[in-house]
Amino acid sequence: MKIMMTVPQGAALSIGAVLGTGVIALPALAAQTAGPASLLAWAALILLSVPLAATFAALGARHPDAGGVATYVRRAFGGRAAAVVGWSFYFAVPVGAPAAALFGGAYVAAALGGGTRTVLLTAVGLMLIVTVGNLGGVRVSGRLQLGLAALLITLLLTATATALLHADPANLRPFAPHGWWAVGSAAAVLVWGFAGWEAVTSLAADFRRPARDLPRATAIALLVVGVLYLGIAAASILVLGPAATGDAPLAELLARGVGGQVRAIAATAAVLLTLGTMNAYYAGAAKLGAALGRDGALPAWFARGSGAGEVPRRSLAVVAGLAGVSMLVVALTGTAARALVLLTSGAFVLVYLMGSAAAVRLLPHRSPAWWCAGVSLAASLVLLVLTGWYMLSTLVVAAGALLYARRTRTAAVARSAEESSGERCERAAESWSGA
Repeated sequence: MKIMMTVPQGAALSIGAVLGTGVIALPALAAQTAGPASLLAWAALILLSVPLAATFAALGARHPDAGGVATYVRRAFGGRAAAVVGWSFYFAVPVGAPAAALFGGAYVAAALGGGTRTVLLTAVGLMLIVTVGNLGGVRVSGRLQLGLAALLITLLLTATATALLHADPANLRPFAPHGWWAVGSAAAVLVWGFAGWEAVTSLAADFRRPARDLPRATAIALLVVGVLYLGIAAASILVLGPAATGDAPLAELLARGVGGQVRAIAATAAVLLTLGTMNAYYAGAAKLGAALGRDGALPAWFARGSGAGEVPRRSLAVVAGLAGVSMLVVALTGTAARALVLLTSGAFVLVYLMGSAAAVRLLPHRSPAWWCAGVSLAASLVLLVLTGWYMLSTLVVAAGALLYARRTRTAAVARSAEESSGERCERAAESWSGA
């Protein structure tokens, strides 16, 4: 039986994918990079989200398919380009999952103690919960996401509203202690927090009426994400001042605004945000992997579950398995979460770049969605430069996708030649027997 998704569930998945762990970790990372001037980077990326989200919503509404961005790129530029963008997204999720889970684990450790051991155990537990939740398909993961979104929105609004009562404009000085170029560096870090508008496009076909439901879900998510991100970022700078660069800014905001023992509340919020992010990305990546298997960009074994309403359990198992390997590497090497964030952001920048380029080609010329795609393409090019050498890993994945596509095409040509040769032999044999 096919299981379809509602507008509230789709909006909740988008909110979880975009808002996610960024709100518990990125205010500190951005403040460390650019000081109060990081607010300019936040504002710029919130504004960029409008054309970016509109672009992917327009594509998803017109071409609902489990392949998401890979499908749009295939329609615009062919199979090889689709393999590149599909691989970039699919294999970025297992790299980003440990970072997201570690952000949540750090808040739990702050509340319960136990240090690194608690962080790692919490992270592994979060990854298992999300995997099990997605085994039930979009109805289970969508309902889970809807509940998570309602809880986390309440917590974040409470933290922001109560903390802003203690705002001090003096905390804005000096405004750009690290120079104005640092605003661009902060924006490169913040890409992590705004990646996600493309994630739900892989689930577009699971809406009852994609052409109507996906744009509505995206509009709801845009409003919620913009208000919450800007509120948390502004409160972190105006209320916390130098403390905004600490490891747990959300906990500090709750302490200033609500008072009392807030570590448990902050840990709860962090776990909810982490689950929301990982749930959305696991769902989108699993569906994408199945579509890539269907289209020949990955082995055909992946293809089961690519249809609307079906559960891509094989692809989900690969995502979960690779994420587990990534977590093991992190545990053994002590890799910093910031490095994982930038590596994942590099992959998403390439996805946005190619997806926006495909939109310029596919959407009706000079329509509002087409202009949004043009703005998104220009902004993606800027982000590509700001990401710097962290793009190298993405380029390696892209090279792997091209090699696989070439090998698959060579094998297909060889099979075609063998079949043609066999047909010629059969015709020759029939000719001799007729003689």
